[in-house]
Amino acid sequence: MIITDTHTHLYSEAFDEDRHEMIKRAINNKVTRFFIPAIDSTYTEAMLQLEADFPEHIFLMMGLHPTHVKDNYKEELNHVETMLAKRKFYAVGEIGIDLYWDKSTLANQIAAFKHQIKLAKQYKLPIVIHCRDAFDEIFEVLESEKSEDLFGIFHCFTGNLEQAKKAISYNMKLGIGGVVTFKNGGIDQFINQIDLKHIVLETDSPYLAPKPYRGKRNESAYIIKVLEKLSELYELSEEKIAEITTQNSKDIFNI
Repeated sequence: MIITDTHTHLYSEAFDEDRHEMIKRAINNKVTRFFIPAIDSTYTEAMLQLEADFPEHIFLMMGLHPTHVKDNYKEELNHVETMLAKRKFYAVGEIGIDLYWDKSTLANQIAAFKHQIKLAKQYKLPIVIHCRDAFDEIFEVLESEKSEDLFGIFHCFTGNLEQAKKAISYNMKLGIGGVVTFKNGGIDQFINQIDLKHIVLETDSPYLAPKPYRGKRNESAYIIKVLEKLSELYELSEEKIAEITTQNSKDIFNI
């Protein structure tokens, strides 16, 4: 059984004390592929070091996170462009719109999102979308950029069934993580109505730890709890869920 964590911030400061041990713990639990989203240029060196330390397991993305769209966002986008031109990445992400923390940067967030979608198309890469309190705005951008070469993952999907179907209509897989195990998470009520071919697994560690670790630091090994919950909801074996979702990740990231 191969389990794929399609979204984990392994370079996070939350892992500074035990990063290698934590990654090895996940690998020992059959989580052997880790896809690493970018935040901004300050994390690039740490991401490259992770890849050097675990070359068979780490797959890097490049992008500017919407909460890091600041006054210097054009410089940050230049960094994204430079890195994409320099070496191989597996996705442009995580990118999108976040209106939870700061609504005042919406115009710049949209500009950065659209610019990075165009870069993804240029390099024939998937996008990995961050959406918080911004489904309407995200869908508006996706509609304006809709094409055969627009595809990717709607990371940390927390919407309703209608929004799930709409995301899928834009060639997006749904990134399902710890929220599916939450009592009030909502997605457990309908996710089994979505064909598994549209689902990938993720942790978003160190954030959003699944039950019974909710509120604690998340780590990639805990993706097992997401797998268990989906096995229960779809009434399929954990091995089958792992097989299908790993194949989905291979299709998206072209590995």
